[in-house]
Amino acid sequence: MPPLPGFVDLQVNGHRGVDFSHPALTVDDAARACREVIAAGTAVFLPTLITSPLPVYRRNLALLAEVLRRPEFAGRLAGLHLEGPFLSRAPGAIGAHNPDWVLAPDAAVLDELQSWADGTIRLITIAAEVDGAEALCRHARRLGMAVFLGHQLAGEEPLRRLAAAGATALTHLGNGLPALVDRHRNPIWAGLVNDDLAATFIADGHHLPVTVLKAMLRAKGLERSAVVSDGTLLAGMAPGRYRAMGNDVVLEPDGRLYNPHTGYLVGSSFTLLQCANVLLAHGLCTAEETMRLCFANPLRLLGLSPQDVPAGPLVDYDAEARQFRPVTPAPS
Repeated sequence: MPPLPGFVDLQVNGHRGVDFSHPALTVDDAARACREVIAAGTAVFLPTLITSPLPVYRRNLALLAEVLRRPEFAGRLAGLHLEGPFLSRAPGAIGAHNPDWVLAPDAAVLDELQSWADGTIRLITIAAEVDGAEALCRHARRLGMAVFLGHQLAGEEPLRRLAAAGATALTHLGNGLPALVDRHRNPIWAGLVNDDLAATFIADGHHLPVTVLKAMLRAKGLERSAVVSDGTLLAGMAPGRYRAMGNDVVLEPDGRLYNPHTGYLVGSSFTLLQCANVLLAHGLCTAEETMRLCFANPLRLLGLSPQDVPAGPLVDYDAEARQFRPVTPAPS
């Protein structure tokens, strides 16, 4: 396999000490984090903001829009992903997000968010079962945004309604859920059987046990699946205890990142290249299938094609080791 253009990540919350949702984020820090994500093998990605207070959105959306406009990131930063604030407040479904900052679906608020972002919001994740979600989805589509569904307790009927309203995929299916759910009637089964919605999966080996990920990929099918890193400011950091995204967190040597008080995971410490190598290491996919999940399918969900990816290979495949590697090493 020749050198590859790199991977496409729809969900990058930060990298190496930089949190795109932090109220003290700077342009220089955001740009540095973006460079390091690219150097680690990600050719195209969406900087992602999690549920935040409106003043943080006002500040950080404008700041990140400035970074997106830099010539060095042309074609690399395909827009912004808002994971929130229109999510479920239910425990478990809200995940590591702060429920106090969740808002009811409101088209006027979404207009304001897009205005602060100078039109760069490309994707928004909302909860399907929340009152007003269908109208908000239609409005987001009119604004040119892709709509994914996640951090929710939605069953089959809300997912059908939102797919009809223009939603196209499920954000990190199998996560953003309570630890215990009904064994038969739950958002996982509802999402797997909906053929109108693709699904993204966090393939770091921690968010989904390998056997679960294998079953989900089989059920959803390669054509309706994509992999995201859900990488956070702890990606690329040494194991230890940290304060991140409003949580006390522990980063284990194997990369597991979690809140020791709740036991819930708090995003990922992996890059998309590392996730791709998890798929290969456990025999879940061939190299070619992995490229579909980590390159072609995410591009399609953004309405892009391989021709839209800037020239210059970022990733090589070592057939003997069965691993992807950056063509140039990530910054130390």
